[in-house]
Amino acid sequence: MQDLITQGFTPPLRLSDFKLAAFDMDSTLINIECIDEIADAAGKKAEVAAITEAAMRGEISDFKDSLRRRLALLKGVPISALEQVLRERLQFNPGARELCAALKAGGLKLVLVSGGFTFFTRYVAAELGMDYVRSNELEIVDGALTGGLGVQAWGEICDGEEKRRMLLQCAAEIGAMPAQTIAVGDGANDLPMMGAAGLSVAFHAKPKVREQAMVAINEGGLDRLLSVFAA
Repeated sequence: MQDLITQGFTPPLRLSDFKLAAFDMDSTLINIECIDEIADAAGKKAEVAAITEAAMRGEISDFKDSLRRRLALLKGVPISALEQVLRERLQFNPGARELCAALKAGGLKLVLVSGGFTFFTRYVAAELGMDYVRSNELEIVDGALTGGLGVQAWGEICDGEEKRRMLLQCAAEIGAMPAQTIAVGDGANDLPMMGAAGLSVAFHAKPKVREQAMVAINEGGLDRLLSVFAA
């Protein structure tokens, strides 16, 4: 497997042709799937991780259903387990900080759009200087997960279609055309926003995602994306 694959365009591109970049979080900007690590604290990691893997490969077509199934298994997990995951397990993937800093320096707005949880996206967004964030809100009662999600102004679950809507909404807000956007992800639920973007990037992604992306980074860090742009 080649470590960097480009298709559908001829490098180099000009960074100045883009105005916005949207990122998935779990296994893209960070090294873990947060829901799997929370499940580990409940002794249910294998069961939850199996559903996560199937969903990311596109073997489960309904992301909302797969998320609800996983959340139900986490009912009763204390918030301290989330704090432990954030403190001890969450790390940024190589090149994440460098890529985000370079894009911001180039004048792009950054979007974090995740099927994960606000407990983690708030931290990641603050660290990387994201301009917009959308993710799911875990319902917590008496210091423990209920197994459900809180309803937000835009809805309840950030799935693939919501990611796509968020990309296009943020682009419209800053006066950018879809062709002036970049979308970076690794799983099947990232494909709708990647399909809407002017440049789609797969990072250490599932086969289905690598095949459809314009750029596939299979080895190395996220900052390898910068090599497709003219110096």
